[in-house]
Amino acid sequence: MTVQVGPAVADDVAEIAELELDAFPLDPWSPTLLAEAVSDRLPTVGVLVARRDDGAFAGYAVISVVEPDAELQRIAVPPALRRTGVARAILAATHAHAGARGASRLLLEVREDNLAAQLFYEHSGFAELGRRPRYYRDGTTALVLSAPVTMGA
Repeated sequence: MTVQVGPAVADDVAEIAELELDAFPLDPWSPTLLAEAVSDRLPTVGVLVARRDDGAFAGYAVISVVEPDAELQRIAVPPALRRTGVARAILAATHAHAGARGASRLLLEVREDNLAAQLFYEHSGFAELGRRPRYYRDGTTALVLSAPVTMGA
């Protein structure tokens, strides 16, 4: 599947918010917070959106960049599009976004019980940097992962 990934705009917020509820049911970001992230009011935060060739929404990522680090705060793909390469395309765009803003390292947290995500990140060049016990609202530990930023990941 071919997707195009680029900066999100205000019209993307409703679709992003809907996917937030599905992807992160224990801790979804509100539409208000997402609208702020999409706006230019938060200079370190970027939101990327993926769209299929027919224009259909295919996922998103939220990234914060404060040199020399970038943090992938959110990444999600609708269930029907998982394992189709969409997440890989979004992650590549995230690397490019981070690199263009001077970051040399990409960080993220992933639930220790989310084995599918852990494998995805491992295959994408991430390694465990540490752990954050009881990081998530339900008490689950977060694994902190790190990868060097690559422009054309």
